[in-house]
Amino acid sequence: MEITGLKSGSPLKFKRKGLINMSSHAQQAKTLVEALPYIQKFTGKTIVVKYGGNAMISEELRRAVMCDIILLSLVGIRVVVVHGGGPEISEMLKRVGHETHFVDGLRYTDETTMDIVQSVLCGKVNKNLVAQLNRLGGRAVGLCGMDGELFQAECLNEKYGLVGRIMEVNPDPVINALSTGYIPVVSTVAQGMDADTAYNINADTAAAKLAEALHAEKLILLTDVRGLLRDPQDEETLIHVVHTYEVPGLVASGVISGGMIPKMECCVDAIAGGVERVHILDGRIPHSILIELLSDEGIGTMLKKEAHSA
Repeated sequence: MEITGLKSGSPLKFKRKGLINMSSHAQQAKTLVEALPYIQKFTGKTIVVKYGGNAMISEELRRAVMCDIILLSLVGIRVVVVHGGGPEISEMLKRVGHETHFVDGLRYTDETTMDIVQSVLCGKVNKNLVAQLNRLGGRAVGLCGMDGELFQAECLNEKYGLVGRIMEVNPDPVINALSTGYIPVVSTVAQGMDADTAYNINADTAAAKLAEALHAEKLILLTDVRGLLRDPQDEETLIHVVHTYEVPGLVASGVISGGMIPKMECCVDAIAGGVERVHILDGRIPHSILIELLSDEGIGTMLKKEAHSA
């Protein structure tokens, strides 16, 4: 039984289970309609998501990211997740009493650290993400960079220890998973080409290289900042769009500095390698992936090659 509200044309209706705000439903419908052209545009396309930062640590944010990925997969978008796991690695190193330190922002990786990196990234972190995706209704499968020679690397520089530079990418294991309806979840450990060892790989770099090899439509980097800020102390100075040719000038002027420099270099390399767009998003915002991809409201920084807007 349904009774119309007191005023004629009122958006409020009463049902046995309580009051329903019809304006709220109308807003939900509007949101879905707004998402439709984006779903149509990206269905069948590949999107690589680099997952890390606070979005991995907070249970609420982790669940939001997982739900975003599952929703995109269910509407026919081919989603690949590439993850790091720095805090978990640091925690395990501390637990076993092994000191860790960083060189130029990269974790120095000796043999003991590499053993921890491999067991934590390829084991605990990867399998926990796969399990959560599956529990929430997705179909996920875990891969590490050594499976099927997905990532092959050489030593980046001896001063970093067993940190690698990716030399070759074999995307076949990821393509096979996608073709059978799975969401591949990839940990960033590579097989050594110049030595009988595994290498620790920066997750941004690995995601960019994999996106290139997959000819991905988009690469999304989840971070702990709004995006690229003209003033790092003021989140209202977010730069919404950056063309790749602008990056050297932004580095020279100091707008791009510190840890944002290698991140932006990865973005530029991905676009040069054929990725259509790269997005730097704030992983602290729940459902930032959906807001960026499936709505008219962009919330991060988008990098692109050509000068005209898209």
